[in-house]
Amino acid sequence: MSAPTSSGPLPDLTRPDVGAALFSTWSVGTPERQRATVDAIAATWDSSPWPAPELLSYNLYAGTDGDTLMHHSQWADEAAYHAFFRTQRRQRNDAVDSAVPDIERLGLAYYRHYRHYRGLQAPAAGQGATTDPGLFVVVEIDFNDPDPQARRSWVDLVIEALDSEPDPGLLSADFHLIADGERHLSTDRARVLNYARWTDVEAYEAALAADGPRGGGSSAWDRVRDFPALVGASSRSYRFRRSFVRPSAP
Repeated sequence: MSAPTSSGPLPDLTRPDVGAALFSTWSVGTPERQRATVDAIAATWDSSPWPAPELLSYNLYAGTDGDTLMHHSQWADEAAYHAFFRTQRRQRNDAVDSAVPDIERLGLAYYRHYRHYRGLQAPAAGQGATTDPGLFVVVEIDFNDPDPQARRSWVDLVIEALDSEPDPGLLSADFHLIADGERHLSTDRARVLNYARWTDVEAYEAALAADGPRGGGSSAWDRVRDFPALVGASSRSYRFRRSFVRPSAP
């Protein structure tokens, strides 16, 4: 296949043909190395054929910490990713490593999309936002109950709370459940990943200061925070850098 497109709309996380959503994080150390790594990744992907028709998009984000990079890829199925891993991933990583040595790869996990929350200012789901939001926040939420229904119930509570107290700064939130039984990638944790788009840093920081959108204190947010299986959460903030999308068939 031909080389990928290196610009385009932000990924649609709700698209129904995504069978596997993969998220991974790299630590590169400094803002200068972060920029150099983005450039090296772009050069590698721009100059290489598209690796597989089952790869629908590959998206790259730079952490506001000046250190991390997040990779988000959308695959038609997990098997296609493993074929790519066996035959092409090392070559592409080696090209990046030759430009920016000593990258620390922090882990890779495989998720399935569960629910989408559309904020007050967001376009309809599936339309594909073309405007880069001011901030992306990815939250990983851990649970001590292996039953996936516990995680689904918690996400349902979060969306209920968001519906009852919408925050104008939250454009959208897409909740993913870690794939049960898929222990060969990185983790055996019972985890939810929330990929949220915010209008800007100020809106997100205001929500944090208020302990939840619109100030918390409501019974809906109390149920979210006091959910029995909830262990804890960690978050990172990012800005969008590059999107590579599958070329159209000739």
